[in-house]
Amino acid sequence: MELDKKKVILFSATGFLLLAFSLFLVQLITFEADYSKAEEVENTDSGEEYGFDVDSFYMVKGKVQRNENLSTILQKHKISLGMIDKMSKTSRELFDTRKIAAGNEYTVFCTKDSNQIAQCFVYEINASDYIVFDFRDTLNIYRGEKPVETKMVTVSGKIYSSLYATMEANNINLGLAMELSTIYAWTVDFYKIQKGDYFKVIYEEKFVDGHSIGVGRIHAALFNNDGKDFYSFWSDIKGATGYYDENGESLKKLFLKAPLKFSRISSSFSAKRLHPVLKVNRPHLGTDYAAPTGTPIMATADGKVIAAAYTAGNGNYVKIKHNGTYTTQYLHMSKIAKGIKDGSRVRQGDVIGYVGSTGLATGPHVCYRFWKNGKQVDPKKDVVSQPADPINKAHLGEYKNRVKELRGKLDTEKVSARES
Repeated sequence: MELDKKKVILFSATGFLLLAFSLFLVQLITFEADYSKAEEVENTDSGEEYGFDVDSFYMVKGKVQRNENLSTILQKHKISLGMIDKMSKTSRELFDTRKIAAGNEYTVFCTKDSNQIAQCFVYEINASDYIVFDFRDTLNIYRGEKPVETKMVTVSGKIYSSLYATMEANNINLGLAMELSTIYAWTVDFYKIQKGDYFKVIYEEKFVDGHSIGVGRIHAALFNNDGKDFYSFWSDIKGATGYYDENGESLKKLFLKAPLKFSRISSSFSAKRLHPVLKVNRPHLGTDYAAPTGTPIMATADGKVIAAAYTAGNGNYVKIKHNGTYTTQYLHMSKIAKGIKDGSRVRQGDVIGYVGSTGLATGPHVCYRFWKNGKQVDPKKDVVSQPADPINKAHLGEYKNRVKELRGKLDTEKVSARES
């Protein structure tokens, strides 16, 4: 009798747990359904979108969820698997539907009757480009582009910690930092930016639906580093396309200041240094730039690859001969870039590999080595960077007239001193 009571209690407890678990699953499923429903909302606006008359359709807007694809989205709107397969195959040259990405927005144009069957599906590839799948009559697929508004913007900032932090504090598009680092790659050492440096920039910013989608052309900039002004002005005068200073001298030099866009110098060129792995004093005939693994490494000048290999000390490395005077080498790469091999020709700024810690290295960095006339030297002290050709004298007057107005705007712009 006692045993029967225990069985009843056990079965009751088990039944209760199963019931509780079932209720949990129901709530979970309901939550998932509600969440899915919340990601698609009816659009009640009127007017025109993507070239369609909004009033003629029942419109549903949504965002692609994680693990969603074209099939899972369109089946909810009564499009057959056969049609979805046809869409995928037909659109491949315009857009590969397998590349639909979580977080991107889409709109479904449905019939306004009770069936609400999808008539058109619009997927936003990026902020400005979209692709339309029109199911009415015969399948019609085409790409479109939202109107892009370009505005001329002037910004400035005083540096307290880093260029990125200053731009963030001043609500400046962070893409501008990368553009400035490219323009000033030959003239400003971004590894020695210090508190009190400042910048002023006149540039184009692109907007779609009132939201910024990126930085366009920089027309003029002033970067003050260590108390010295560095001006840059865009020129598209015949035979002189690029950035030049206020006197028409090219900002581009024979060698970049460094093989990475942003990093820090972790070890300088030295005749005597304690090796971090071998623990012995020996010369360090290179400059170490610390950066996260995978950071792109750039060729600092045009040249020919004379070695792309691996050794126990250097790890993965690339060596480039630039001319009869100069040679550079880049050590400890996580991997060498695709297509970089003995005999390859490279241009200044080409990615030749990626930061790593292969060989005798304690952490991710690139050891940058420099030869002048067969002797290893410190490029920061022993190399005079030869500039590219200046603005032709025949066009210098035209150039300076353009520069006068832009420089006037830069000089009168007050530097924003908002701290990061």
